[in-house]
Amino acid sequence: MSSPRFYLDHPLALGARFSLPPGPARHAAKALRLTVDDTVTLFNGQGGEHTAHIERIQKDDVAVRITGFTDIERESRLRIMLAQGISSGERMDYTLQKSVELGVVSIQPIAAKRSVVKLSGERAERRVAHWQGVVASASEQCGRNQVPTVEVPQTLTTWLGHHTAGRLLFLSPLADTRLASLPPPTGIDCLVVGPEGGFEADEIAALVAAEAIPVCLGPRVLRTETAALAALAAMQTLWGDF
Repeated sequence: MSSPRFYLDHPLALGARFSLPPGPARHAAKALRLTVDDTVTLFNGQGGEHTAHIERIQKDDVAVRITGFTDIERESRLRIMLAQGISSGERMDYTLQKSVELGVVSIQPIAAKRSVVKLSGERAERRVAHWQGVVASASEQCGRNQVPTVEVPQTLTTWLGHHTAGRLLFLSPLADTRLASLPPPTGIDCLVVGPEGGFEADEIAALVAAEAIPVCLGPRVLRTETAALAALAAMQTLWGDF
């Protein structure tokens, strides 16, 4: 079995000794019931992963020593940004978690007009911090050593106003184009997915004006969390590492 993996947001180096932060320490000691001399894998998103051995466990204090480093990445050859219309509750968490497993490099939450959840100020900051935690945990689980960034929510028109990199694709049940009919990407692909209920007419017009390519995922209408993940899986199958 592979050793448990933990993301730590601080420098890591061979020979370093330190205590795990409270969250990973509780998970290691109480949920996983690890013991002294057990091995864990640590990464900080700066490249590669470190092997560490547990030297001490006292209640919630788990002290480790880094004993090895492996310069390995498990990133997809595709560079996909997901611009996801904000959905409610666990749906958004699920979309972010699974999109990380499917290889996205960054996530832009879109505050669409039909988004059920409305975010601003401190509430938006708390939600972004929560989403970033979901993404970090997903990276731990799936073996990635890079942690995708969750950006601050923006309206679709605001985001399109300063978006410059890569091909724009947006999912539309009315589109005639299929992913399989598109050429392989030459850079970043930005996949735009609407919230529950889809985008309003003026938002679709803004996407068309930005030369986004409407893409259909077959004749059935998919839920927002299904559509994003189905499209990502199809893109990985057509052009990526599936």
